[in-house]
Amino acid sequence: MLINIIVWLIFGGLAGWLAGFLTGAKDGIVTNIIVGIVGAFLGGFLMNLLGQGGVSGFNIYSLIVAIIGAVVLTLILRAFNRSR
Repeated sequence: MLINIIVWLIFGGLAGWLAGFLTGAKDGIVTNIIVGIVGAFLGGFLMNLLGQGGVSGFNIYSLIVAIIGAVVLTLILRAFNRSR
């Protein structure tokens, strides 16, 4: 159980950093890490909806899932901020 949380944090942090890089977000490293962690959960949820596995361990597939979730979350947050 604890190792799963650690994996989520590591992948989330890395995914947030990469999502910030891919989307051109200039929100700062702490914000990117938070978005990455939440995005890892979102990516797992989205993949489960599609019938695929979510973040399942320390592997490339899980990292890709986390990056997808972080990019989606970054784009949603960006759209929400523009609408205000």
